[in-house]
Amino acid sequence: MIVSREQALEAVDAEIEEGDVRTMSPRRNSAEVDKLGEEARRDLIEQARVLQTSLQAIVDRVEEVKCEHEKLEGGNKFLQSYIGELMSTSKITSSAPKKGKGRNK
Repeated sequence: MIVSREQALEAVDAEIEEGDVRTMSPRRNSAEVDKLGEEARRDLIEQARVLQTSLQAIVDRVEEVKCEHEKLEGGNKFLQSYIGELMSTSKITSSAPKKGKGRNK
């Protein structure tokens, strides 16, 4: 539908009749709007609490895993050191002259 500029201005200036569909949209008074706003605020606060609790649980689990990792890493370093010492000890004992029963003839 093509409307001229003058017709568009007339349509804007025209008053809306009481039976017009545009007047049938639900209107809320300020008390209802405040009540809806308060309900939305309570819902958001509750959702934030749930998210914070979930986040705290994740942080706690990360801390547990971190402590366990540090314990395992310490054990690993100890074992590496122990194995290194065993290897150096075995090299020392293996390079020493062997005394056997067959050599004393």
